[in-house]
Amino acid sequence: MAKNKEKKVKSPRFKEIRDAYAVTKTVKPWIGITLAVIIIGIFGAAVATGAVLGHPIYAGFIGLPAALLVALLVFTRVAGSAAYASIEGQMGAGASVLMAIRKGWTTTPAVAVNRNQDMVHRSIGRGGIVLTGEGGFAVRQMLQDERKKSERYAPGAPITEVIVGDGEGQVPLKKLQKHVQKLPKKLSAHQMRELRMRLKAVGGMSLPVPKGPMPKGVKIR
Repeated sequence: MAKNKEKKVKSPRFKEIRDAYAVTKTVKPWIGITLAVIIIGIFGAAVATGAVLGHPIYAGFIGLPAALLVALLVFTRVAGSAAYASIEGQMGAGASVLMAIRKGWTTTPAVAVNRNQDMVHRSIGRGGIVLTGEGGFAVRQMLQDERKKSERYAPGAPITEVIVGDGEGQVPLKKLQKHVQKLPKKLSAHQMRELRMRLKAVGGMSLPVPKGPMPKGVKIR
């Protein structure tokens, strides 16, 4: 029974790693060879150093975990970049990134969408209301309209506007999570819950946001 429980606990984590590797392999085909070279290189260097000192087996026991740790760190960094690259430019990519923030924030995707697929997402957390726009020139007016709507339903709540992009004054997709999470906390936990209840009725649209292993808290698990 204990073994079965252990397998059930480990399987979701293994699936996340497997899915993250599959996405990374698609965007970065060289990732498998790179990880193998890192593990073999560090392990071989450790054993060689141990042989010179007269303790190759002991050095191998130390070198293998070190090699796996370095490979994991490299994979995490590359996988994060690949995950963003795999969804960048897709409709709802910003919503996918925002919804991957598990702690302290809830995101309602596409509270406003126009025929050109410009859209605005609404996130609520200790930092207040964050309206995130994706699209062209029209998204600025859409943000203003959503600001007025939020002010009507939740007067006095702090509101931050964000536009996803690489232009001046915009936030790149890969930095969106950090940007939102670093906003100063202006609401208490009680005020945040009350704000969520007020805006719950002002929902969004059901959109096929990009799926896949996204960085959870700015790193892939």
